[in-house]
Amino acid sequence: MKTKPLTRVALSAAITATLMSGAAYAQDNGQTQTTSTTPSTTAPAQNTNSQRSNNGNGKNVSTLQQVVVTGTATFGGIKKIDAAYSVTSMSSQQIKQANPVSAADLLKASPGVFPESSGGQTGANIEVAGFPGGGDAPYATFQLNGSPLYPMSNLSFMEHSTMFRLDDTIDRAEIVQGGPSVLYGNGQPGVTANFILKEGTDVPSGDIGFTYGTDNTQRIDGFIGFKIADGWYGSFGGFWRRDNIRDPQFAADKGGQLTATLSRDWDNGSLMFYARALKDHNQFVTDTPILNPSKGQFSDYPGFSPLTGTFGSKADQYEFIETTPCYTAGCKPGGQDVNLAKGRGADLRTFGANFDWDFGNGWSLSDKLGITTGELNTISFFSTGANPTSLASYITSQVAADITSGQLPAGAYTATANYTNGQAADMNQNVTQQGLWYVRKNLQSIGNEFHVSDELFEGNTLTLGNWTAVYQDHDTWYLGNNMLLQAITNPNPIVVTLNNGANTYDLTDPQGFVSGVTAAAVKERWHGFNSAFFVTDTWKINNWLIDGGIRVEHQNSNGAIANTATGDLDNNPYTLYNNSSQYFSGGNQYINYSKTEKSWTLGANYEFNPSMSAYVRANLGVHFPDFDDLRGLPTMPVQKVKNYEIGFKYQADWIYADVAAYRRLFNNVPYTITTDSGQNTYVYGSQTKGVNFTTTIKPFEHAAILFSGDWMDGHYYRYVGCLAYTTQSGANACSSINGMQLQRQPKFQFRLQPSYDFPTSWGDVKAWITYEYVGDRYGDLIQQQPLGNYYDLAFGVQANVGPHWVYSVQGTNITNQIGITEGNARLFGFASSGGTILARSIWGRQIWGQVKYNF
Repeated sequence: MKTKPLTRVALSAAITATLMSGAAYAQDNGQTQTTSTTPSTTAPAQNTNSQRSNNGNGKNVSTLQQVVVTGTATFGGIKKIDAAYSVTSMSSQQIKQANPVSAADLLKASPGVFPESSGGQTGANIEVAGFPGGGDAPYATFQLNGSPLYPMSNLSFMEHSTMFRLDDTIDRAEIVQGGPSVLYGNGQPGVTANFILKEGTDVPSGDIGFTYGTDNTQRIDGFIGFKIADGWYGSFGGFWRRDNIRDPQFAADKGGQLTATLSRDWDNGSLMFYARALKDHNQFVTDTPILNPSKGQFSDYPGFSPLTGTFGSKADQYEFIETTPCYTAGCKPGGQDVNLAKGRGADLRTFGANFDWDFGNGWSLSDKLGITTGELNTISFFSTGANPTSLASYITSQVAADITSGQLPAGAYTATANYTNGQAADMNQNVTQQGLWYVRKNLQSIGNEFHVSDELFEGNTLTLGNWTAVYQDHDTWYLGNNMLLQAITNPNPIVVTLNNGANTYDLTDPQGFVSGVTAAAVKERWHGFNSAFFVTDTWKINNWLIDGGIRVEHQNSNGAIANTATGDLDNNPYTLYNNSSQYFSGGNQYINYSKTEKSWTLGANYEFNPSMSAYVRANLGVHFPDFDDLRGLPTMPVQKVKNYEIGFKYQADWIYADVAAYRRLFNNVPYTITTDSGQNTYVYGSQTKGVNFTTTIKPFEHAAILFSGDWMDGHYYRYVGCLAYTTQSGANACSSINGMQLQRQPKFQFRLQPSYDFPTSWGDVKAWITYEYVGDRYGDLIQQQPLGNYYDLAFGVQANVGPHWVYSVQGTNITNQIGITEGNARLFGFASSGGTILARSIWGRQIWGQVKYNF
């Protein structure tokens, strides 16, 4: 049965039919829709319960008077001018204008956040200035309607942006760095991105759009909001897409998402239920060979473009990974079928409910429930760390290594090499080893956050609350499975046999694998429980607004990790590729972890006038170890983050400015690196000072210039010992990381976006250009992998024609710049040999156009 095409058609038909029926309903009732999609220079405010309009939450209020709800104690939120912390808010139109290539990429709109979305739609590395992440996204939390998508912000092969997709069901985003966020939800001391869903409206309203772009990108988006009965509202929307970005000769991204809400409004409060189903398969792009003739200089590797190349191909799409030993002569080991088209995607269901109620007399409560269940599986190539070499040189080095290890008897060998299609391979061509990793990750979580507030006296509100989460993660990993491939895009695997005149040895299996599971075989079951009680107080004293709070959180984690052994999978010494494979051997190791820690924050904001304020804040946040940290080091200490911040906000008719300076201190930071021989974990600290800034200038009518970015000076400290690495000369060395620049983080980055709105008799045209600059960085902790700097030039044009039609064209990296975001993630130290490095660049030029009908 061909169920996949039917599923795709059903999803597209469901979106189209629902939205068109909504449009017909509106027309049958003689109601005129006046939705405007012209970008606003102001961010959205909260929706009121007295009336729901088809304009969502976007009101024409000045930016500093806008109300934000993220990082606040009460459900009524707080005006930005009163907020003593950094918050970036974006309407759905402003999200579109940011030209994000993924959900993670949107976070660059918050100064000081550097999302590395070069790997594709999923698996982003998200760096927050002064937070020494060094990869993945431990200091970034994604929320849906105020509830974290998963209690832990990061696990191996999981970060929150992988669990989330942007579409037309999102009304607005609020991105908060630090501040009072250490008290609420999962207590994230880094960046929290809260995405607020659109809800139903009194008059049926919504949109349907079709997008087509580079690499055969095709996407359908839609949304409809409607009234069910007095006080009851509903909404439904989603997307389906398919594309061949970095064409792997099969669909690079394929899937969709559906979201529905049900809301009830009363005079004193509201209740909202929501559900979201995501099924999306995405190609993950690993490090690729790039010419690196000198420090910070990069260019195309012969046969492999860093902007468009991929190791995926029809020749290596379907494979079989050997995982389980057998013990009779000629037997075939058990294993796992894999399909690269499954990629690194998500098959998740998310449910939630928000209840807010004002009792009067100063009493109010707010409750947020979030449930997530599903799988985040990975089938993808990952770099082994070995630079390309000629096929002849590779075979010679492997024969020498196998003779030294005793797997081959001494002597001369004749090699035969063929592609998997049977054709003879060229011994002079360059080849590479790439690990085909398989990870099955099953997640479940339920979390609830409860606030009750009382106005003790005029201007003073006390809030008590609790956040509790119960969650689990069941994983099976097969890492290693190194495959011998041509060092070109869309390569063929290579099969090699050796003969010494007496016996024939298989250096690879018939698929081209040169090893079995070597980096890690992991089967684990983890269960976690977190509960945090917090108390906060806000006090308005004339022009001062003072807030403070303390949180006490307990985490309990219990894990069972399967024992492993290393040996020959098929009891055959002539099959060299699987003679030293890891496999599960029976029994488990058990880890029990229980810790309690405190977080606190204290801030004060002074409002000079309705258009200008300044604030100061200090907080202590904590970051509990995740399951993978505990597997690497069961006694992992809790990270402690001290943050000191001072900020200034100002708005006039011609300018908006938000500037903040900070000092950040870290202790007990874990870092785990996965090499071809296993995993290693280190613990250190860091210290950083820096400035974040956002400025919008309106030099004349219809024109605006956005300038945002950050400067930071961050270094490691308090590391005891030294890290072993290889120098540029090839010698072995060992150095301390103390004083080294924070890995992957630019000292300076900024975004400059001029825009102009052309009013016309039939609507308007909005045009913008975005210049993004990312400064010098290093890909490792000891500054041996300079990544250089780069820029990305993007553009957008949007025409609003009449009350319904919107035509837009957008593009990213239109000058095809090579921008390195990641160096050789499998090596410490110097990684460029023979003028070549394994690294990862941003995507090449992408241009897409959309036709949308609003109703």
